[in-house]
Amino acid sequence: MSRRRQAILVLEDGRTFHGEAYGSVGETFGEAVFNTGMTGYQETLTDPSYHRQVVVQTAPHIGNTGVNAEDDESRRIWVAGYVVRDPARVSSNWRATGGLEDRLATEGVVGISGVDTRALTRHLRERGAMRVGVSSVEVDPRALLERVRQSPQMLGADLSAEVTTATPYVVEAEGEHRFTVAALDLGIKRNVPRRLAARGVTTHVLPAGSSIEDLLATGADAVFFSPGPGDPATADAPVALAREVLRREMPLFGICFGSQILGRALGFGTYKLGYGHRGINQPVLDRVTGKVEVTSHNHGFAVEVPGVRPGAVVPDQVIETEFGGVQVSHVCLNDNVVEGLRAREVPAFTVQYHPEAAAGPHDADYLFDRFAELIEGRALSGGRTNA
Repeated sequence: MSRRRQAILVLEDGRTFHGEAYGSVGETFGEAVFNTGMTGYQETLTDPSYHRQVVVQTAPHIGNTGVNAEDDESRRIWVAGYVVRDPARVSSNWRATGGLEDRLATEGVVGISGVDTRALTRHLRERGAMRVGVSSVEVDPRALLERVRQSPQMLGADLSAEVTTATPYVVEAEGEHRFTVAALDLGIKRNVPRRLAARGVTTHVLPAGSSIEDLLATGADAVFFSPGPGDPATADAPVALAREVLRREMPLFGICFGSQILGRALGFGTYKLGYGHRGINQPVLDRVTGKVEVTSHNHGFAVEVPGVRPGAVVPDQVIETEFGGVQVSHVCLNDNVVEGLRAREVPAFTVQYHPEAAAGPHDADYLFDRFAELIEGRALSGGRTNA
């Protein structure tokens, strides 16, 4: 058996890990983050929210089920690099059409295997997400470290324009058409319009730079702001667009990056989490129903409530804003991070996590029903939707 090419991983604080090349041979840089999901690696790889991030999988065995042509969440793999402990030697699943490593190599994704991902994850949890380099062409860790420290940071990164659709497209409703939604693509996943289509919603997916006139031209009954990568503090244009939507009192639903956009539009701040939430097992309390949901997360930034220190318990009270009262509707039970907002006077709500999670869990799928009910209620009340 031939010996695999050696590779190194160097974090910006100098911590170095040695392993073997996995996927494409080369060199890559990004923000090192870890994902705790034991399933769904194909959805993770093709999620645009992971753009410019090197993903460390905490599950030890990756690639067991291969890859297929159906489970991609976008048109390509977006991760900047991939780190696994024990890659599967053979994929075994009736839906598989190829192997994971071959797919990574074909798309030029540089990875490393044989790494002690437990030790690496503990380091990131203690020190925080940081820049990293992975190389199977450089043998000197000090030389790679120098390039790591010259690479761009995630804080202050404006990335929506790099992942958005170039041209608008439409996903038709399944069965009887009920409503039309204009979705701003800040890094949308395919399962979002699929979940809306299942509820009779036709979705017009629009580029991130779209104007309020572009949204209104679709004849939309409501607006959706999608997940996406980067620092929400840089997204001034989407925030201005959200404010226009709120001013027109159009029903609005935002997920993840879209939740942070709405938070800023309401006058809240945002901040970077130490190491983020990335996985499919995060407990979130829905303050509206009192239920605890197991949810899928992928966010490194969060909404900051005025007067509440990050990490502190957020009071269950109404916060007055320019657009009326707002409540924190969802909180993460692990660390009190804001996971959802609900406006009282205007028809808008968000969640920071992913109810569209294709790889599961699906506890929060009902939120798409809540969105449809919001649109229907607004229509029945004669409220303005596209004035």
